[in-house]
Amino acid sequence: MKIRTLLSACAIGALATTAMAETLTIATVNNGDMIRMQKLTGDFTKKTGHEVEWVTLEENVLRQRVTTDISAKGGQFDIMTIGMYETPIWAKNGWLVALDDFSADYDTDDILPAMRGGLSLDGTLYAAPFYGESSMIMYRTDLMEAAGLEMPEAPTWDFVAKAARAMTDKDKEIYGICLRGKAGWGENMAFLTATSNAFGARWFDENWKPQFDSEEWATTLNFYINLMTEAGPPGASNNGFNENLSLFQQGKCGMWIDATVAASFVTNPKDSTVADKVGFALAPDTGLGKRGNWLWAWALGIPAGTQKEAAAKEFIQWATSKEYIELVAANEGWANVPPGARTSLYENENYKSVPFAEMTLKSILSADPNNPTVKPVPYVGVQFAAIPEFAGIATQVGQEFSAALAGQQTAEEALAKAQALTADEMEAAGY
Repeated sequence: MKIRTLLSACAIGALATTAMAETLTIATVNNGDMIRMQKLTGDFTKKTGHEVEWVTLEENVLRQRVTTDISAKGGQFDIMTIGMYETPIWAKNGWLVALDDFSADYDTDDILPAMRGGLSLDGTLYAAPFYGESSMIMYRTDLMEAAGLEMPEAPTWDFVAKAARAMTDKDKEIYGICLRGKAGWGENMAFLTATSNAFGARWFDENWKPQFDSEEWATTLNFYINLMTEAGPPGASNNGFNENLSLFQQGKCGMWIDATVAASFVTNPKDSTVADKVGFALAPDTGLGKRGNWLWAWALGIPAGTQKEAAAKEFIQWATSKEYIELVAANEGWANVPPGARTSLYENENYKSVPFAEMTLKSILSADPNNPTVKPVPYVGVQFAAIPEFAGIATQVGQEFSAALAGQQTAEEALAKAQALTADEMEAAGY
């Protein structure tokens, strides 16, 4: 037995020394979990000999850069950080390498079904989730108590609006609610599309006719703008995920409705001034049967045509593995491991004690991309419509909605422009 083990070790060592070491270029988003991954990359290099060069970008810039590069076959990147929207569309175009030959130890079946399904085409995985997320409410328990209110586990938007106004003290720079306002299909439109589902709105009817001229969208956008005007921070039209995270960590937000992955950052005493005063609840509803929570994974995919496919697959297996989770836990604690990707994490006794673990899983499991809206729709996706045209259209719509939040136009004007431009784009695309 010992002889066999020694021989196996020698064989692995021989492979490692004879295999060509590569330098991988990876495009990623400037979120905290990715920054942490970069700091731990030495573990990957030590095990494989491969070096990594990082291109770290703000979310909107990342989306633009990787989309331009892969569609033009630019070849700038060996690995791209992408999500559930791009993956099946790009896979259908032949732009991504299938990830169907990972080792048995990687345990692809352990990936949460919602994440695996959203990152696959016809049952084949084309991007592996680094972390998965839904959205939920993160709130200041001390401010909620001072307002004489108690947050339900499953609140309504009416309750959230009431609590936000009650917690606001602008003289002390405390704002009852912080929500995304920065224009972008994955920034303000991710939040507003998911929120609109709870208000009964939808992007398109069953015949692909845009619905921004509907009463439901008018209610959604006016509710959002009024709430942010009365209880939100100044300059909210410039705030995306990272800006609101910073505000919350500084103690300036009573509530923040955003990605569940933020929970580890707002409860980390190294970064957050309110780490011991944070509670969690499901995203709000309006009693119509849909909550305003999305479903997303930031995942790693390989563009077709890379000359470093084998090394790229090695990196993805390392970064999205059970072993990587253990590595982060050993270095940063269980509260800081990448969440929402693997079933085994939520069965791990060490992780079950993390205060936001259960609410994160509940939020992920409650999002239904196949039935996202109150009324029927012809598309799949909670905070996006899974069609190639969506990103371009939603970027333009997001600019109109952000301008309305900034007071540069009315909600009605923004909706009229959104209706017109969406109708034009969809007609040009042949819908």
